[in-house]
Amino acid sequence: MNEWLDDLADLAAAGEPAVVVTVAGIRGSAPRETGAKMIVTAAETIGTIGGGQLEYQCARIAVGMLGAAEVASSRSFPLGPQMGQCCGGVVDVLFEPMAAGLPGWLAELCALHGQREAAVLVTGIGECGGKFVVAADRVSSPGSDPLPPEVLRTAHALLAAGKQAERLDDYFLEAVVGSTFNIAVFGAGHVGAAVTRLLSELECNIRWIDNRRNIFRQLPANVRAIEAAEPALEVAALPADSYYLVMTHSHALDFEICDRILRRPDIAYCGLIGSRSKRRRFLKRFRAEGMSETALRGLTCPIGVDGISGKKPAVIAVATAAELLRAREQQLSSGAAGFPDNVRSLRRH
Repeated sequence: MNEWLDDLADLAAAGEPAVVVTVAGIRGSAPRETGAKMIVTAAETIGTIGGGQLEYQCARIAVGMLGAAEVASSRSFPLGPQMGQCCGGVVDVLFEPMAAGLPGWLAELCALHGQREAAVLVTGIGECGGKFVVAADRVSSPGSDPLPPEVLRTAHALLAAGKQAERLDDYFLEAVVGSTFNIAVFGAGHVGAAVTRLLSELECNIRWIDNRRNIFRQLPANVRAIEAAEPALEVAALPADSYYLVMTHSHALDFEICDRILRRPDIAYCGLIGSRSKRRRFLKRFRAEGMSETALRGLTCPIGVDGISGKKPAVIAVATAAELLRAREQQLSSGAAGFPDNVRSLRRH
């Protein structure tokens, strides 16, 4: 997710110098992906680039750069025996000292992100210098020198392809976009609360829906609570390829919500809490109402990965999150909308 934007803006507003540490390239195996970040201040580190000796050494270097000139520099770290890490790859790490005060590029990037407008942040390394914000229709430059044409083309290609980050010579490009992992959780009881709390740690957008008044409390930034007199009507508000979890306090309400979900041709996952007997009863009723077998194959019940039998809310939440992540990985690898065959194969009948 892009919490680093808010974290960095808060530090800038507080006048606290920081160093942004970013994985800018990987050759071979590494503990984190290109674009992973941590922010280092005199008092703490925020985020992680993978832990171990790599993170320790980078944090130590970053502390020594606090208050330095705002020039991005890059270093390479072989993750072999000398680093005490067995990954065996090489990680290029970008170090960016940030002085007190809110820089213009950060203010613009936060504004674009708040408006759900995708952008690419381009960082010039060493003599190239400067930060550029590339949106679909404009480029913000720190000075009079424009971005080289090939870098600008790469930035626009990054936006079009949905790719997260890329290194091009002395420029590092990273997309700042909202997550396309959309989840609807119907039900704010003990299990719904545990599931939502765990899923909110992922890079996703959650709509948490219930028909009871004043049931929602403190919410993470990526969770939107919806008090709806008729929760089933909220199914239509979700974008294509969304993931649905149905776990309300009422079997009748569960049935109504699932009916709306399964009649959509563009869902990625529909999980219903309950037993195999509940699944059989629901399927029997759906068939009686004329629902197609293709649609019925989209129903997952019980939910959660196989082999976990605990009934505590936290246990169900872990098993359910694992199943959702597995379905998400399968869908992304298929590159298709709706129910790809390799996602349908995860469903238990």
